[in-house]
Amino acid sequence: MSSSSFPISITVLGSGTSQGVPMIGCDCPVCRSTDPRDKRTRCSVYITTPEAALLIDTPPELRLQSLRAGLNRVDAVLITHAHADHIMGFDDLRRYCDLKNGAMPVYGSKETLDRIAGIFPYAFDPTKRVPGYVFVDVHAVDSTFPLGGLQITPFSLPHGRFLSTGYLLQRDGEKVFAYMNDCKDVPTPVRDAIRDVNCLMIDGLRDEPHPTHLNVSEAIAISRDVRAKHTYLTHLTHHKSHVQRESELPNGIQVAYDSLSFKL
Repeated sequence: MSSSSFPISITVLGSGTSQGVPMIGCDCPVCRSTDPRDKRTRCSVYITTPEAALLIDTPPELRLQSLRAGLNRVDAVLITHAHADHIMGFDDLRRYCDLKNGAMPVYGSKETLDRIAGIFPYAFDPTKRVPGYVFVDVHAVDSTFPLGGLQITPFSLPHGRFLSTGYLLQRDGEKVFAYMNDCKDVPTPVRDAIRDVNCLMIDGLRDEPHPTHLNVSEAIAISRDVRAKHTYLTHLTHHKSHVQRESELPNGIQVAYDSLSFKL
């Protein structure tokens, strides 16, 4: 999927459901698997362009994910929603603030950012910008904004009683990457906006229906409807191994896994 016109690199830091895989206290074949692709930390994606390094979400394992991937730079963070599995590594941004010697720009919906500020109030307090600790510059977004040489469009997605935020990344007018994590549906206006995207990464929790997440068949149907050139399923449970899941998918759709990296 590489293209010299769009030197954008995507690294999947985490691809697992809210409890991760293996699950605590579970002795199923997947949780005991020795395939590294079956070891799933909570969801996060790292995106680099020639201009910037961007992070989507700050899961509980962010420090370990950063060390594993050798990340020494984060210029800005996009947040999808304020559920614990997506934000509880927020304090680990302190090291990136230290490395860049400044505040970390954080983007998301106003509701999401307000919720995070209630959990990590010290990071949002402009009077407590202490070197070596996390402090942020807040950007509540509800329309397209420029960042890292990209045009980024946020979209509200239904996620049970909450809304999560999906993101479409465009460069020079081309729809490069869409990240639609933690959602029960992708509404028609959002589908129209991301149609023909080069790469879609989308919630594909499990085979069985779920009240707040897409299952695999629903994610496949959305991928086909929006005519994504390539699709990765993420936010996966322990119900099937990586190999088994991928063997059942149609052409053009694959299973994301921790440490997966590709260029667009």
